[in-house]
Parts: sequence; structure tokens; C-alpha cells
Amino acid sequence: MTKHIPNLITALNLFAGCVGVYFAFQGEYSIAFLCIMLCAVFDFLDGFTARLLKAYSEIGKQLDSLADMISFGFLPGALVFSVLSAGGLHFFTAFIGFLIPVFSAFRLAKFNVDERQSTSFLGLPTPANAIFWGGLIFSFSDVLVQYPIILSIFVFIFCLLLVSELPMFSLKTKGFSWRENKTQYIFLLGCIALIALMRLNAFAPIIAWYIVFSIALSFRKEKKL
Repeated sequence: MTKHIPNLITALNLFAGCVGVYFAFQGEYSIAFLCIMLCAVFDFLDGFTARLLKAYSEIGKQLDSLADMISFGFLPGALVFSVLSAGGLHFFTAFIGFLIPVFSAFRLAKFNVDERQSTSFLGLPTPANAIFWGGLIFSFSDVLVQYPIILSIFVFIFCLLLVSELPMFSLKTKGFSWRENKTQYIFLLGCIALIALMRLNAFAPIIAWYIVFSIALSFRKEKKL
């Protein structure tokens, strides 16, 4: 029985993602963003319980990717489509939003076959990408509706980040020492500062901080080489 618990949590991730897609198309951006955050929690818990219960399976791995495709691919794409539809550009421009699930699919497929990403990432992880879009639209939808071209530019930038070879660190820690987890601790301190300054509007800036910090670390490593 316990071996099915991680898959059940993954199914909750998928279900929350489907609910979020509905509310995204209805223009209920706050509820859609809440669904993205619920999906992120379920995505963390299914892996955590799988490790805790040692309930690994190939079906679980495939199910996780399929759920993420909806929750962190199609859902943010639906959000962007909805906002662009309300903007002043030609209606067909709104379909730019669906580039997000397309590139998310490539990102997930790449992650599944790339053995280099066991302890860190190459390219922006799909959960981080989804949280960025959910947070951006939750906080700034009024502005984005007035300036849809800005939103369209962001779509192209983040789609490229999804499939890029940019090294991005994982939040997984090795114990609690500063030396072994300096990167994670510095990132978390930055997150705390952003939350203190921006409160509920901090989600998109936190992902932007994650990207900028990863780029800075990458340049630093290249200089050392």
C-alpha cells in the first residue's frame, strides 16, 4: 500500500494543475496562482515520500513528468494566454503563451535523459518557471494587460532559459554547515529580504533572483577555470 502513496501525491499535483488551468482561462489569476503553489508543494512531497518510503518506480517517474507538464507547463501557458487575450495586440498574439508548455515539454524530456542533472540543473526548472509566471501575473496583471509586448518578450526569454545549458543550483542541502551550503543560504537570505520588502508580490522577483544568482555563480566558475 505504501508504495502507491507517492503516486497518489503526484496525482494530486496533476489534479490541482487541471483546476488551475480552468481558473486561468476564466481570468481568476489569484486562484490559478494558488494552484501552481499547491502543485509545487505536491511535487516536493511526492519525491520526499518516495525517498522516505523507498517507493521508487518507473511508473512514478513517468507520472511525475506527465503531471509536471500540466502543472508547470500548460497552466502557466494558459495564464499568459489569458492575459495576452485581454491585451491590445492582435488576438492570435495570445497563442505566444502556448510556447511555454512546448518548451516545458522539451525541458522535462531533457531532464529525464540527462544524467548531468542529478545534483543541479541545466536550464530553468519547470516549477521555478511556473512560479515566476504565476507570481508575475498575480502581482502585475493590470500592468501586463496594458503592455502585452513586455509579456511576450518575457515569454521568449524564459522559453530559452528552460532549454538552455545555464547551470542552476539545487536547493537541496548537505547537512546544515555554512561551507557546504553557502550558495543555498545566500539565496535564502535574498529571498527573505525580498519577502520583507514585497510580501506577496515577491514570488516573481525571487525566481528572477534565482536566475541572476545562478548566472553570477556560473561566471565565477568560468573565471576560476
